[in-house]
Amino acid sequence: MSIARIATFAFSGIEAAPVEVQVQIAAGLPAFLVVGLPDKAVAESRERVRAALSGMGLSLPPKRVLVNLAPADILKEGSHFDLPIALAVLAAMDVLPREEMAGYAALGELSLDGTLNPVSGVLPAAIGASSRDLGLICPEAQGGEAAWAGRIEVLAAPDLPALLNHFRGTQVLTPPEPPPPEAGPWQGPCLSDVKGQESAKRALEIAAAGGHNLLMVGSPGAGKSMLAARLPGLLPALTPAEALEVSMIHSVAGMLRDGRLVVRPPFREPHHSATAAALNGGGNRARPGEISLAHHGVLFLDEWPEFPRQALEALRQPMETGRTTISRANAHVTYPARFQCIAAMNPCRCGYLGDASRECGRAPRCGEEYQGRLSGPLLDRMDIAIEVTPVPPTELSRAPAGEPTEVVAARVQAARDRQRDRYGADGPRCNAAAADGVLNRTLEAEPAARQLAEQAAERLRLSARGFTRTLRVARSIADLAGSATVQRAHVAEALAFRHRGAARAPVAP
Repeated sequence: MSIARIATFAFSGIEAAPVEVQVQIAAGLPAFLVVGLPDKAVAESRERVRAALSGMGLSLPPKRVLVNLAPADILKEGSHFDLPIALAVLAAMDVLPREEMAGYAALGELSLDGTLNPVSGVLPAAIGASSRDLGLICPEAQGGEAAWAGRIEVLAAPDLPALLNHFRGTQVLTPPEPPPPEAGPWQGPCLSDVKGQESAKRALEIAAAGGHNLLMVGSPGAGKSMLAARLPGLLPALTPAEALEVSMIHSVAGMLRDGRLVVRPPFREPHHSATAAALNGGGNRARPGEISLAHHGVLFLDEWPEFPRQALEALRQPMETGRTTISRANAHVTYPARFQCIAAMNPCRCGYLGDASRECGRAPRCGEEYQGRLSGPLLDRMDIAIEVTPVPPTELSRAPAGEPTEVVAARVQAARDRQRDRYGADGPRCNAAAADGVLNRTLEAEPAARQLAEQAAERLRLSARGFTRTLRVARSIADLAGSATVQRAHVAEALAFRHRGAARAPVAP
């Protein structure tokens, strides 16, 4: 009594853990059992497999069909187990060759008529299959996504009968080609649309150059969201390694559009009603949250104090470590989360604190209570804080157009190139990601600049984190200026953008 086998994968973060689907058909009362710690979606695959086989004119033998998902101590979640279970059952029925099935991994969801539906995680599964010298069987719509794994045989079929015909030799499935990535010049809003706001645009450029966190405080309609929407156009394209890592996260989340790799830094802007699980990841299947979907990109939090306190405090550790861990009863799932946080907020609930003609009667207490929703440790992680003041209508109508996005993006790219040359290919991708030891070795600050930074840190009572982040911003300003050393003026400008524990007041040097 031989056992039919085929490989598939369970996902832990973006890692594809190998799972072997074993099927045994033995004498006994007719039954179709699935064991190996399946969740409800996997357990329901029995009925989808039974219906798909019936649609092909096949029926299960009147025997005991046992499906084991090994190893049995890993929770199996998701509908992508449908296809490997169906193929292993067909191999156990001698409809498909058992030896040939053992050389493939498979994943896909079955419709009742045998059609293969797209599932999440095809890209990491293809990479996992390639590392184990296995071919991959997947739905036709995701063949291009699987082809990014490189030298791997991919069978992308529209339905189950097409797979049977392929292995019987009556039909040949065409190997899929990876779709071209979505490259090209920035097509989003242009920075030249922003009239005035020179200080804010300068802060935006510095943030883009070094990957720094940025907090914008201003009354409604001052232009905070307008500025944030133009930041992605300033950021350099992802490197091939970064694009693959980001694409794997989006694949696990089921968000990889048409199988195209993500080559531009992602821009995520969750609503302020988002929960801690929505931001950090979690749920029944430990899905990636917004901070992981923004990996190597931008997380824009508009109306920052309106987010739930628990959700905001959960951001503190990922902002330092670049990863988030979802703890579950039987496992810990870790996702990458190296994101650039851009936050915007009003100075108070009514939004007009400081404007005597428009502020409410509870000022300034309303501002203190509103800003009190943000903890000091969270504010301390924001590298740059600016006040965005409204531009008068006369200036809006008469001000000339500013620099276009491509001009500023070229300066940002030059600054990032200097950082890549300084840190090396295996070092941090930008100044904001440089660890303390790396920063100290590569800072190259002039004595006057370091003295100013030390004096200001003592006078303004900056924390050790705040002091280090100020030096990182100064290093980015020097990179934008093309300076090999950090000068006193660079530190002074970085200090001017450093908040003093309160969200609304930038610090003067």
